[in-house]
Amino acid sequence: MRSWDVAVVGAGILGLAHAWAAARLGKRVVVFDREAAAIGASIRNFGFITVTGQERGATWRRARRSRDLWTRLGADAGVDSRHNGLILTLRHPEAVAVARAFLATEMGEGCEVWDTRDLARRAPEVCAGAALGALFSPHELRVESRDAIPRLAAWLETRHGVAFMRRTAVLSVEPPVIETSRGPVEAGAAIVCPGDDLTSLFPAAIAARDVTRCALSMLRLADPGFRLPAAIMSDLGLTRYLGYAALPEATALRARLEATSAEALAHGVHLIAVQSADGSLVVGDSHHYADAPLPFMAARTEALILEEFAAATGVRPPPVIERWTGTYASAPGLAMFAESPAPDVRLVMVTSGAGASTAFAIAEEVVGDLFGADLSRS
Repeated sequence: MRSWDVAVVGAGILGLAHAWAAARLGKRVVVFDREAAAIGASIRNFGFITVTGQERGATWRRARRSRDLWTRLGADAGVDSRHNGLILTLRHPEAVAVARAFLATEMGEGCEVWDTRDLARRAPEVCAGAALGALFSPHELRVESRDAIPRLAAWLETRHGVAFMRRTAVLSVEPPVIETSRGPVEAGAAIVCPGDDLTSLFPAAIAARDVTRCALSMLRLADPGFRLPAAIMSDLGLTRYLGYAALPEATALRARLEATSAEALAHGVHLIAVQSADGSLVVGDSHHYADAPLPFMAARTEALILEEFAAATGVRPPPVIERWTGTYASAPGLAMFAESPAPDVRLVMVTSGAGASTAFAIAEEVVGDLFGADLSRS
C-alpha cells in the first residue's frame, strides 16, 4: 500500500489550494474526490476573485493574498484572468455615502468613487444613466471557473506530482489510515475539505457550527456586443458584502433599499456581472438557505436578477443562453472555519461563498499550522 504525506479530501478549489500549499513544502500529496470531475460550487460561480467588500480583517487580508496567488497561477498554470477590477454602480445618495465611508478605511486603498462624468468616460458600456456614480476597485480579477479548476488540478498533477483518486469516497479519516471505497490508503496527515457535504465526515463538528446550504440562481447571457471594462456590481451588494455592510453608513442604505427593492432583498438578489472570453456574460445571483435546498428556482427570481442588471448598467439584458443553480455551505456570522478533530487532521470549510476569493490564503494558514511552516513568503 503506497503511503503519502498528506491526503486531501475534496477536489474543489479549497482542496486544490491545500494540495498546492502542501506540495510547496515538498510533501507527497494525494487528493480524493467522489466525482469524476469538478461539478460543485467551485465551477458554478462567477470565477470572480473578490477583494473589495470582503469582511474587514482576516477575510479581507486572505482575499488580497489569494488574489496575488491567482495572479501567480496565470503564468505558472495557464489560468488567465479574463478581466480585472470592479465597478459598483451607485444609484442612491445613501450608497454614495457608504462608498465614501469605505474609501476612508484601510480597505479602500487604491479604490475611487467616480461621479457620473467619470463613469460615462471610463465605462461608457455601462454608464447607467440612473446612477449617481460608481465605486471603482482595481484589485479584483476574474477567471473562467469551468476551465480554471481542471487546469489547476492538471498542473498540480504534472508539475507538483499530486496524485488524484477520483470516483473515490472517503469513509473514515484516521491517519495513518484513510479508509476509502477503493480500500485503505496510508497518509501521515489529512485535510478534509467537504464543500457542502454536511454528513459524510465529521458531521458533529459541522453541525456544531450550524452549517446549512445556500442555493443561488445563475445565468449566462449572450454576447452584448461590447466588452466590460471590469466586473459589474450594484449597490444591493453594499448591504450584503460585510466590508461595506458593517459600516454605520450602510444602515440608511438598507432602509432605502427596503423601500425600493424589498422583493430583491427578500430573495437575496444582488448583481454580479462578468464576461467570458467568448463575450457572453455570467450574471447573478440570489440566495436561499436550507439544509436541503430544492433544485428548482422560480422564474421570478431570474427576472429580479435581470431587472437589477438593467437598472445597474442601463443596458437591456441580452438573451439568456444558459442557466443553472449552485449551492455552497453557509453558516451564520462565519466566513470559514478550520478545526483539528485529531492532531494530524484538519477539517476546513468556507461558509460564506468566498471560496475562490480566500482559499489559497486559508490553505497557507492551515498547512502552515499542520507542519509548522510559514508559506506566506513562498
